[in-house]
Amino acid sequence: MRIVVLTGAGISAESGVPTFRDAGGLWEGHRVEDVATPEAFERDPDTVQRFYDLRRHAVALAVPNPAHDALARLEREVGDDLLVVTQNIDDLHERAGSERVVHMHGDLLLASCLGCGRRVPVMADLAERPPCPECGRRMLRPDVVWFGEMPYDLDVIDDALTTCDLFAAIGTSGAVYPAAGFVMTAAEAGATTIELNLAASEITPLFDEVRHGPASLVVPEWVDEVLAGD
Repeated sequence: MRIVVLTGAGISAESGVPTFRDAGGLWEGHRVEDVATPEAFERDPDTVQRFYDLRRHAVALAVPNPAHDALARLEREVGDDLLVVTQNIDDLHERAGSERVVHMHGDLLLASCLGCGRRVPVMADLAERPPCPECGRRMLRPDVVWFGEMPYDLDVIDDALTTCDLFAAIGTSGAVYPAAGFVMTAAEAGATTIELNLAASEITPLFDEVRHGPASLVVPEWVDEVLAGD
């Protein structure tokens, strides 16, 4: 059975990673337009760099929770038949042991060089303008897909969605596209779909099955059921 799992901010929130956007639409006191667009970076790169440097430090203090652990366990059992697609820019899936992870919105631990176009590991706070380890130019930006930019690996994701037997969305709001449309792509291809979320999302009615509760509880239970049925 081929499985695609989409994870969002809800799974990392239980590890203490901020979900960024609050009820008022602000990202920890910042307008989205000030920290999450190419225009913001061009206008005030120092503020944007500091914002993501702080996020990187916060993620370093977080630890994977039972939901991350359960998905890593699922991968150990089914191998290449599982693909985790995450909207999150943290590395908690990897630290839990998952290897088949696609970061469609980028990775806090990487930087993109505007000079040579390479994606490189972050070795120091980007606000300090460290040189690119590939080309030496001090033109690094966070490797984060901002509003108005194209997510990574959409071709890989589409191939997985159109060939999977089971699609699960965990901790997602269903408000951000293209990820919010993945359930429809999978369903149209014949997959069974399930949403595991703390509460109903904007796309809950599109799923075959819905389970509400903390990811650290409902995800391990779901993984147990999948493996028992496998």
